[in-house]
Amino acid sequence: MLAHVDSLAVLGVDAYLVRVEVDVSPGLISFSVVGLPDAAVRESGERVRAAIRNSGFAMPARRITVNLAPADTKKQGPIFDLPIALGVLLGDGQFASPATSFAACGELGLNGEVRSITGVLPMALGAREAGKTAFLVPRANAAEAAVVEGLQVFPVESLADAVDWIQNGNRAPQEAHFSPDALENAHGDIDWADVKGQEAVKRALEVAAAGGHNILLVGAPGSGKTLLSRRLPTILPPLLLEEALEVTKLYSVAGLMPSGQSLVSSRPFRSPHHTVSHAGLVGGGSFPRPGEISLAHHGVLFLDELPEFHRDVLEVMRQPLEDGQVSIARAAQSLTFPARFQLVAAMNPCPCGSLLSNHERIPNVKPCTCTAPQIRRYLSRISGPLLDRIDIHIEVPRLSPEELMNKRGGESSAMVRGRVVAARRRQVARMGCVGVSCNAHMKAKELRQHCEMDDSTKELLKTAINQFSLSGRGYDRILKVARTIADLEAEDAVQMHHIAEAINYRSFDRKLFG
Repeated sequence: MLAHVDSLAVLGVDAYLVRVEVDVSPGLISFSVVGLPDAAVRESGERVRAAIRNSGFAMPARRITVNLAPADTKKQGPIFDLPIALGVLLGDGQFASPATSFAACGELGLNGEVRSITGVLPMALGAREAGKTAFLVPRANAAEAAVVEGLQVFPVESLADAVDWIQNGNRAPQEAHFSPDALENAHGDIDWADVKGQEAVKRALEVAAAGGHNILLVGAPGSGKTLLSRRLPTILPPLLLEEALEVTKLYSVAGLMPSGQSLVSSRPFRSPHHTVSHAGLVGGGSFPRPGEISLAHHGVLFLDELPEFHRDVLEVMRQPLEDGQVSIARAAQSLTFPARFQLVAAMNPCPCGSLLSNHERIPNVKPCTCTAPQIRRYLSRISGPLLDRIDIHIEVPRLSPEELMNKRGGESSAMVRGRVVAARRRQVARMGCVGVSCNAHMKAKELRQHCEMDDSTKELLKTAINQFSLSGRGYDRILKVARTIADLEAEDAVQMHHIAEAINYRSFDRKLFG
């Protein structure tokens, strides 16, 4: 007898419907799975046999053939165990198929237990788009799937539990256990007020947060680069629900969803080690998975000790920094992962870190011992095109003994975040109709429209272009940063002091890199 149960599989960060067709027919006892399965899918036959027997059902002593359609797309993982087992029991006539249009997914233990899987949120979205009204998922994943509106999610703990739902259907669906209010304050126990001194750097980070700009921090070891960078997410605007769903899809596919959490509620902060590979940073693999730049989507990607990263690894970020997405091409398929992240990079000015030390403020600081060729080799690990894509470059000086011993804290994250949110709202109100959420993402048309200047301001900018040999991209990024500074001051027009501050953020790299 032929039966089928619908399931779903994830390709990239989106899911597609998979029809699990099961043929139970007379013949030599066998169990085969076709439809381009990987090793984990082929092994499902043994798990399904044991789960059916140990759940109190009879395993048919027949020839069983399972086809996963569409058959020309590779299938991976144990997510098809539950629908295959249900298809075997349906094909053997041990219970009747319900009238409800449902889909199912889940890994089976040998005792019939339904275990958690990855990628449940995109599967639930795919089930809704496919017109399914019910979705059977492992209980551990039910809260995540219930976030999707318009789909009834039913948690099951075992194969017998799933069969009981199909036969009787007398249970309430899982309710979504999250509140949009949870997205308002999800920043943990770190705060902007923890940072002593560094007012100029904090100002630059506030500008970066308000406009979504990339920023490079250069300073000696121990000057506070990492401390400041890790507090940047605390002053960023809260995630919108749509953004939270996009981030949650990525973390669900990658298997990084926190236990018991249905939605990623705070902006991501990813800090990969400098030994990260191409695939680790941008994604990839035989079954492509999102990399660090995608896991930082709508959040912060922090690259500490920037020159220590392999240069060719850094270069692959150039296209995602411009486009907000990364494309991974394989022989059989091409996938696109979202990667709209804010880059925060930190580095020493030289191999020993003491090149920019101020001996007047801190007399006993160790002098730089690096030779000029050593410094050139160290700085040359970062290419000019990559530097050109970083809007703000700023020095992080060492703190004086008085600043270190000062017990007074600065502004709290909530105070700074209030200004940042107000600036972002002005940007959305000005450009929301074109789908641009912050100034860093403005295109040429929006720049011309929203960054008008008077003649004296234009003359200042022209002087900066000539003096610093700015590229067209550098010119655009100065305008974007100046527009953000104006938004922080609630100014409608870009004025001369806004341009001057933005130029200052582009001049430090000329001093350091020549």
